[in-house]
This record gives sequence, structure tokens and C-alpha cells, in this order.
Amino acid sequence: MAGNERACYVYGVVADDRDDDVVKDLSAVGDREATVTLVRRGGQAAVVSEVPTGKPLGTPDDLRAHARVLDALAADGSPVLPFRFGTVVRDTDAVAGELLAEGHDDFDRALERLRGRSQFSLRARYVEDAVLREVLTEQPEARRLREQLQGLPEEAGYNERIQLGQLMMDAIAAKREVDALEVTRRLGPLALASATSEPSSAEGLVNAAFLVEDARRADFERAAEELAAHWRDRVQLRLLGPLAPYDFVADALGDGQEPAPGTDEGG
Repeated sequence: MAGNERACYVYGVVADDRDDDVVKDLSAVGDREATVTLVRRGGQAAVVSEVPTGKPLGTPDDLRAHARVLDALAADGSPVLPFRFGTVVRDTDAVAGELLAEGHDDFDRALERLRGRSQFSLRARYVEDAVLREVLTEQPEARRLREQLQGLPEEAGYNERIQLGQLMMDAIAAKREVDALEVTRRLGPLALASATSEPSSAEGLVNAAFLVEDARRADFERAAEELAAHWRDRVQLRLLGPLAPYDFVADALGDGQEPAPGTDEGG
């Protein structure tokens, strides 16, 4: 489609008791002037806004707008079922008559499973200087190679530089494995489920998401603070939440049993 035609961008689904005021002042995906609103049917509501059909989506502003809308809905503790970024439906009639009508039972089950629960996301990364000092203290061979290379021109000691670099990477990888287990040991028992992903940088330790019951939120946040204090000056921890349960949608929509507390559902 081209020209000035519009379609309906769908952020997710919530229960029909939500108020439009929660999201009406937030920037919309694809068009900052568009109003985020709710399309209601059968006790459920799709969170939507108009989007121009001729404009590609996917800018950083679009991604942030998508998350801000869903996280605003999740902030008060009511269940929200996030959709994947980029979900576009023809119009509001299709949202009500097709999306909500056909998905009603699945959405109803998922919203009930997510009631009283929200996601917390943990981003952990090493303080580079601190972890390098640890490796040099613990690895005599790394220390020897580093001392041997000091003062040499960049083109000299090629093989030794390669050896030192590999040794450092292997040592940090071993630390990452042990420290990621410590994150799971301290925070996992306070969550219903968890999901982890590989860090995107050499200094990354772990990216983890936890599905936490509201009743255990204070305990979970306290445990995260204690872990941050334990690793002070060594690891930078950033805890985000409560968020919409992005990493647990598939489980909530599934037909199987709910995960047991502490289960790692991610990869």
C-alpha cells in the first residue's frame, strides 16, 4: 500500500478493565503524533495505534516506543501480553473481529498465567580493568607474557600477543561461566522462571530475564542489590523492571504446564 494509507500497529493484549489514559500520552511507533489506544472485545483489549503503511518500521525510536507502551501497562502490576515488534493489522475492525476473536481463548489463558507477575531483566558486565587484573593475578603465564611484551614495538612478539590474547579470553570465559551460575543461584529461587542470552560484548557477563511474582518482588530486588554489593567495582549490574514479560510470552501462550520456580526456560 502507498500514499496516505494507514494500518493498525498492535503492541499487545491486556484485560478489558484497563484505562486508555495509561498510554494515551506516550509516543507511538511509526508516528509520534498518533494516539495509542485500546480496541476492546470479549473482555480483552488490544493496544494499538495508527501507523503509515508506506513507512518502514524499525528505527531505535520505534523500538523504544514499542517497549515504553508495554512497560507503562506493566508498571501497575496488571497482566499484559506483549506482541513482537512490527505486528501490523489492516484496521481496528480486523483487530477486533479477527485478532481478538480468533485468539481469545489463548490470550485469556496467557493473561491469567501472567497475572500478578512481571519481568525483571538483569544486564551484567565486567569492569574491564578489574577482571584483567584478576586474570593477571591468577594466571602466571599471562603475567609472564605481558611482562615479556612490555616495551616491545607493536610488530614484535606477534605469536606471544596471540597467545596472551587467547589465554585472557579463555580465563574470562571460565570466570563468566562461574559468575553466571552465581547469578542463577542467588536470583533463580526467587523467580518463577528465567531466560538467559549470550552477552553481546567481550566484557559481558550475562543477560538474564526473570519472571517474578509481585509478592516476591521486594525479595528479588533486595537479592539483586546484595549481588551488586558483593561484586562492587568488579561487575556492573543493571536491573530493569518491572517490565512486560517479553521473554515469557511463548510459555504463557503454550498448552503445557507452567514452569516450576527457578526453571531456566531460555537459551
